Amino acid sequence: MKQYYRITLGKQSAHAPECFGGGFIGADFGIHQDLSRKLPTEWREFNREFIPIYQARNPGKTKIGAGLACAALWTIAKGVNVGDIVLCPDGAGNYRVGEVTGDYYYVAGGALPHRRKVRWLERKIPRGSMSDALQNSSGSAGTVSNLSGHVSELERLIGEVPTGPVVVSTDPTVEDAAAFAMEKHLEDFLVENWESTELGREYDIWTEDGELKGQQYLTDTGPIDVLAVSKDRTRILVVELKRGRASDPVVGQILRYMGYVGDVLAEEDQKVEGAVIALEDDTKLRRALQAVSNVRFYRYRVQFTLVRS
Repeated sequence: MKQYYRITLGKQSAHAPECFGGGFIGADFGIHQDLSRKLPTEWREFNREFIPIYQARNPGKTKIGAGLACAALWTIAKGVNVGDIVLCPDGAGNYRVGEVTGDYYYVAGGALPHRRKVRWLERKIPRGSMSDALQNSSGSAGTVSNLSGHVSELERLIGEVPTGPVVVSTDPTVEDAAAFAMEKHLEDFLVENWESTELGREYDIWTEDGELKGQQYLTDTGPIDVLAVSKDRTRILVVELKRGRASDPVVGQILRYMGYVGDVLAEEDQKVEGAVIALEDDTKLRRALQAVSNVRFYRYRVQFTLVRS
């Protein structure tokens, strides 16, 4: 199945002109060796080998920052498949669209030496033509962002399918489309207003070099909605967001993410905690959480107010 990715070509798109002119995408991350024989099918295996290498070359980086960098490198080199579509900022408020046409290759001494061949389309997508949800996803921090959740909008913007009415949701569990349209922005709203929440008093969303890195943090079982660390750096918090009612399956989901953080990212003296945020819970969830002392539950409220002026 075709996937869609936002890939940033250097800091502030510094290498975008060279990539557009040369027909490639690429990454650096300070790993100066040919990875042709170092790209396993699972990115976790890649991270296990290269996180220590990355940290040795960047002694100020944490395991979380190193894990994010190595995962992004693996995604560009291996995870993106031939035929997938990439959107790359051009530094002028637009996204160039390209189709990946070749496998990984290495250019020693070149800018962004870990490369993939790309056929760039003439089509440019102005950022302003995107929906708020797509703008938030494509504008997220980090080198790589998977945009495949916005496939219908992307295909319309690129021109691969006829234009038509936008479907808010095809999920049969969503009864109120208007409520869903608001609730699906919960993650971005939470991140933007983090400091004013109860969680924001205890934790900071993970950042590296002043950039937000803790939103949609990639793991081997899916992305963590929000990854945060306590202000004294002794606890790491995994936040899972649900747009409606949360039940007991979410406990297994968040425990998998917490297991990954404890196994791969946490330092020896750091504890891992979890928080589930949903519109409401049920008896099954409450029973499950009684047996899990390090996972908390929070409700959110969606409100709409008219103010006469």
